[in-house]
Amino acid sequence: MVQERLLRRFLEYVSIDSETLCEEAFMRRLIQELDGMGIPWWTDQAGKTLGSNANNLYAWLEGDASAEPILLSGHMDTVRPGKGIRPQIQNGVLQSQGDTILGGDDKAGVAAIMEALHTVVENRLAHRPVQIVFSIYEEGGVRGASKLEFHRLKAHQAVVFDCEGDVGKIVVSAPGQTKLYADVFGKSAHAGFCPEQGISAISAAALGISRMRLLRIDSETTANIGTFSACYATNIVPQQAHIEAEARSHSLEKLEGQIQHMVDCLKGACQETGATLKYMVEPTYQPYHLPKEHPLVTLVSGGISRLGISPQIISTGGGSDANHFNAHGIPAVVVSTGMEQVHTTHERLTLENLFRCGKLALELIQL
Repeated sequence: MVQERLLRRFLEYVSIDSETLCEEAFMRRLIQELDGMGIPWWTDQAGKTLGSNANNLYAWLEGDASAEPILLSGHMDTVRPGKGIRPQIQNGVLQSQGDTILGGDDKAGVAAIMEALHTVVENRLAHRPVQIVFSIYEEGGVRGASKLEFHRLKAHQAVVFDCEGDVGKIVVSAPGQTKLYADVFGKSAHAGFCPEQGISAISAAALGISRMRLLRIDSETTANIGTFSACYATNIVPQQAHIEAEARSHSLEKLEGQIQHMVDCLKGACQETGATLKYMVEPTYQPYHLPKEHPLVTLVSGGISRLGISPQIISTGGGSDANHFNAHGIPAVVVSTGMEQVHTTHERLTLENLFRCGKLALELIQL
């Protein structure tokens, strides 16, 4: 692995705008590099379904047929504000100018994978077969990976480079997520002349929410209301209120139970107040858990140990593309890439972690 080239690659990547649903320019850059390395690639049609100007990108590098193939993955999109990123280096730390994110989430992971590929191809190093998947629309619901062409994947174990913290963490357990979209309908009336003739959608929705178990439910489960909207003049009894919420849990049974609890609270409140409810439940991804003794965990732990780092086996409260790989029968873990304070304009990444991330990708590919 060439550290200087990895750094240049990362700096170039973050300078390419690729906010969610606008990943095309970055996808084209990666395709250009894959072509330059002589690595076959293809894309799917996920963008048409999801509203992106790009698609999920796949590649396959032939290797020693006696070795188990490995899939390395990252996502191409960034959160906002991610346009016009101007990266800078101060005292060994990569940051933006302070008016945007840095984009290390997840271009640190993507750069590490691409540098590892470049290194094995350039130096003709012995390596296992490698499947590459770079997804769109990971931020905001891990939606791109839900549209992957799983039937075309040749590797049956995956490592997703997309976790905050110093290189060395291995995420073996993550929650599933389900979203709830609800509209409460009341009856409008003049709030001064005849409020008795109205049914306040806000009051009904608020009553339902007040009865919900929210935030930290238990060690495995969380729930949150993200949106509560109803815009009316103060002299009008509000006719409609809109709610967007989520629940997460490492237990699928608890996840389903929490969402049903939230729906039941809204139903009960509407029944009591005379309001009506329309709602939609959207499962976005399922939970997963791999035991510490799983061969993939052992493989990744070994790669980290060879870098002189003690592996940390952890669970997380967030989802990633690994949830979808696991749900489709491809054991997957997530590894940390060194990114810190992600999704903020204070995002940072040390050069040491960037270089370690590249070395880890190479360790997982080489024989």
